[in-house]
Amino acid sequence: MTTPRLELREVSKRLRSGERDLTIVDRLSLRVDAGEFVAILGPSGSGKSTLLGLAAGLDRPSAGEVLLDGRPIHDLSEDALARLRRGRIGFVFQSFQLLGNLTALENVLLPLELAGRDHAARRAHEMLAAVGLAERGHHYPSQLSGGEQQRVALARAFAVEPSLLLADEPTGNLDGATGATVLELLARLRADHGATLVLVTHDPEVAARADRRIHLRDGRIESAS
Repeated sequence: MTTPRLELREVSKRLRSGERDLTIVDRLSLRVDAGEFVAILGPSGSGKSTLLGLAAGLDRPSAGEVLLDGRPIHDLSEDALARLRRGRIGFVFQSFQLLGNLTALENVLLPLELAGRDHAARRAHEMLAAVGLAERGHHYPSQLSGGEQQRVALARAFAVEPSLLLADEPTGNLDGATGATVLELLARLRADHGATLVLVTHDPEVAARADRRIHLRDGRIESAS
């Protein structure tokens, strides 16, 4: 059996709320193979975004293991996790999370420079061109539409050629037509780069494009299809 790109083994996440522990993710196990597109669905509060945070090493499990390419990441130091995310994990947020004091080009360039990549500026220009924004690199996020900002966010996420891309409602703040454009772009970039994609969504039409759909409820997998 091949090693999965991402694996969660009996993972739980609990937070202290007043006098009791609140369970956000409850003994959840999930395997995502290399190159697979998995959509995560479920009602608000079902643990979808927390699951992505655990997979990215942005959050640590209260119990269980998180493995990337067969290697545990849940007990790495913060510095080691930061290096891992810079080189192998891309993250796309619903709210874009662009740095407002940097231009579009500088936002794409930043992770490349942090990762110490050669020819970082050329790569940043190439990625902006790939998302159709070659002429907008000098604009700041406030000068871009929501769809353009999300396209910059995609360029930034794919710039370091991550093996794993995690997307949290990437079309959630966009109108239908713009969201469809961004989704098509995401699919094309994923295919071009051979990335594994785990995407959280409320939209069944978005989820229908996935190889597999995982439905969460109360921090557990309710069903898979």
